[in-house]
Amino acid sequence: MTRWLPSPLNLLLLLALALLFVASLGIGAVPLSAVEVGHALLAPSQAGGDLADLLVQQQIIVNEIRLPRVLLAILVGLSLGAAGAALQGLLRNPLAEPGLLGVSSSASLGAVLCLYYGYAGLSHWLLPASAMGCAAAATLLLYLIARRRASNLTLLLAGIALSSLAAALTSLAINLAPNPTDMQDIVLWLMGSLSDRSFADVQLCLPFILAGLALLFACGPQLDALTLGEDEASSLGVSLPRLRLQIILGTALCVGASVAVTGAIGFVGLVVPHLLRRWVGYHPARLLLSSALGGAVLLLAADILLRLVSGEQELMLGVVTALLGAPFFLALVLRQRTVSA
Repeated sequence: MTRWLPSPLNLLLLLALALLFVASLGIGAVPLSAVEVGHALLAPSQAGGDLADLLVQQQIIVNEIRLPRVLLAILVGLSLGAAGAALQGLLRNPLAEPGLLGVSSSASLGAVLCLYYGYAGLSHWLLPASAMGCAAAATLLLYLIARRRASNLTLLLAGIALSSLAAALTSLAINLAPNPTDMQDIVLWLMGSLSDRSFADVQLCLPFILAGLALLFACGPQLDALTLGEDEASSLGVSLPRLRLQIILGTALCVGASVAVTGAIGFVGLVVPHLLRRWVGYHPARLLLSSALGGAVLLLAADILLRLVSGEQELMLGVVTALLGAPFFLALVLRQRTVSA
């Protein structure tokens, strides 16, 4: 139970998240101060008068346009951060991450196929279900490879192959798109973005993300035991098949639901656990919650950054996270190569 106590690191991350939350609600074509954001969120609207009309306009901007975007950034960041920490703990591989191992691209393929064949119009639940199904299949394949005591290089190559296959099939769907408009919509969606999102998107992904996070957070003690080795963990009462299935389902729910509403956003699950691991004493259980909060902070900060630097054409969030994460990944690979040498 000590892993749930508010550690200084988690309190600091929560404070940063709160500050970014207010800042993000105030940034846009109509800049708002922290006081105006607070009034828009909390004050009841009043009829009549110029001040009342101004308050109503600010409430529409904050509550209907910016708030869904901020909430989605937090939810997706929580999901990707926790999924990355859980996969690294399960596979005992510092390079494990939904994007690098092909889980995100597989979820994107499932969502693209659902959009391509028009199934998303039949029910709004089919899109996340298709994304989560493909994400689960990819995670299961990685688990089957990892259980054979594959090396880090083998897992990384398997992830690259899986990601390439999913990307090729996605490109095939784009190539066979019936008209240029559909092709452009799919391409832009694949880049990952939080713009033009509504509370309908929040409601769509919220139950799946909460269920996935609950499964991942419950794995903390077992992941701590797994650091001693599979045999030692089994002797301590850890059911390895159940643990693997739980993390596979949790990752599929989190990543699939996130991809279904925002598109593919990579590197969050890789960068955040590595930045925070030393601050939690290298305990996988404590890292889960800290990585989830750190993922929310990183994604919300990236979304604020892209809105500040974007001109008339807003940058895509997936592009920004890739620009931030790719140099970090390269530095990580070079450092591991130096250590192994």
